[in-house]
Parts: sequence; structure tokens; C-alpha cells
Amino acid sequence: MPEKETLERAQQAKRSGKRPTTQAGEFIREEMHHIREGKHGARSTKQAIAIGLSKARRAGVKLPRPPKGSKRTTRRSAAYASRAGRRGRRRPARTRSRAITRALRREPRAAATRGALARQARQAARRRGAAARRAAARKAVRTKGPAERKAAARKAARTRRSR
Repeated sequence: MPEKETLERAQQAKRSGKRPTTQAGEFIREEMHHIREGKHGARSTKQAIAIGLSKARRAGVKLPRPPKGSKRTTRRSAAYASRAGRRGRRRPARTRSRAITRALRREPRAAATRGALARQARQAARRRGAAARRAAARKAVRTKGPAERKAAARKAARTRRSR
């Protein structure tokens, strides 16, 4: 069950016309916080993101279906979560909920570290190709303020120097 603040932030994003993926980002953020504070773990960063996306679908965020290349079980569970989101709120099954929580508690906590998230982001960017990376960088420049831009330039220079 997502926290009240997360739902409010996602609704705020929807009201201000943000994309469904941005709305879902709030749920993923919450999941990372849960892992960091030791509520549960995740086998990988990818799994943590998947949990967040599932929560978003269940909360009624209209996310697109997973890509064709993804596993059949992934596509099926995404469809199931979307249907649950359309049905509206029902109380979660107690036994099932407890089983999920217990299983996740046994998982490691390294999936939400800064390094793991950075690795995941770089991997995803590599899969998308150079043009998409460049577009993302251009957008970042547009949306950053002068102080953030200066910090990013400093970091880029430091990276260049180390290479």
C-alpha cells in the first residue's frame, strides 16, 4: 500500500500534466526509501523499480504495457496490476501481503544504493543509444538552474581529467 504522501505527489504530477512515467517515478522513489530504511530488500535495482511500477499501476497510473521483448510473466503481471488499478481500492489479502513482505525482507539491501542506481541508469541509457542520451542531456541542461549547471560542468571536467 503506497503512502499517502506518495499518492498526493503522483496526483500533483498528473494535475500539472506530467507523463505517466513521471507519476510512477514517485512510487519508485518510495520503494527506494523503503529499502534504504530497512523495511525490506530487493534482489536487484531492476526488481525494486518493478515493485514501484506495479504499485503505480495498482494506484491507477495509466502506464504503457511492458515492451514486446519482456517476459510473458512480466507482461501478465503488469496487465493484472493495471486491472487492479481500474477496479479501485480493495483491501489487500492479508496472507498474500505477509508472504510478499517476508520474502522481500530476506533480500539484500544493496539495490537502492547510489552506485546501484547509477549503474542501472547507465545500463538503461546504453540500451537506448547515443541519440537518446544526447536528447536527455539537452533536456537536463534546459531544466537545470545555473547553480546545478555549474556543478554538472565541474563534474564533467573532473571526469574528463580522470580519463
